[in-house]
Amino acid sequence: MRLLLVEDEKSLSRAIAAILKKNAYSVDMVYDGEEALAFLRMGEYDGVILDLMIPRIDGITVLRTMRENGNHTPVLILSARTETDDKVMGLDSGANDYLAKPFEVKELLARIRAMTRPVIQKPDQTISYGNVTLNRANYMLSTPSGSVRLANKEFQMMEVLITNTDSVTSSEKFMEKVWGFDTNTEINVVWVYVSYLRRKLKMLDANVTIRATRGVGYCLEFIDPNDAIGVDTPKVVAYPEKPVSVSLGEGVPEVLPLPDEAESFGNAESEE
Repeated sequence: MRLLLVEDEKSLSRAIAAILKKNAYSVDMVYDGEEALAFLRMGEYDGVILDLMIPRIDGITVLRTMRENGNHTPVLILSARTETDDKVMGLDSGANDYLAKPFEVKELLARIRAMTRPVIQKPDQTISYGNVTLNRANYMLSTPSGSVRLANKEFQMMEVLITNTDSVTSSEKFMEKVWGFDTNTEINVVWVYVSYLRRKLKMLDANVTIRATRGVGYCLEFIDPNDAIGVDTPKVVAYPEKPVSVSLGEGVPEVLPLPDEAESFGNAESEE
């Protein structure tokens, strides 16, 4: 899940972002209202955390502009303004919730979950495709053969794949949704994480795998086409892309190729 954090106090912004990332959110940080509107025009977000007292364009104006432009992304106002009139103005301007500073971390996380619940919640917090089930509460990937807990970015990528089984997701879209705009990570890291997920799907005897369409992106596909009978999702014919070399810095463990892949990767970062 991807959030936009609009907070001009950089130390507080970094602290909030660290908390959110630890809880499996992808976060883009901006520090003024003009930049916030620019990011909202460029990308799709599952939620916005918005301070009111920000430079260049204030938070209320950002919020009203969003709604006037037809952007219905859920917004949580996070502000030091605690007067009732301020809260009423924020909510009447289109905010979904209002949390005053200072705040408790667990309350912030609960309000984010509540704000985004219509988008992500399933009755049992699980989503499935084929014989694969992903639990959003504990990041467990399961099949009838067993289960494994996914690392943060693995979980986010698998969630994107399962919730978009009727389309192909590009590497650029993965970078936007999982790593965010403010990243120096090479785009080829997407392939590396695809390899991690493929390995775990194979280990669990999943009846689906991740297929690549060269120059287009990735999607889930049934290994045996007969398993897709009765599934209301068009089958995408895809072809594997050539593995690429990725360098993310020194001291990072080497990523080994999958058993059925002939070419090796370079070095990549794992979040296990």
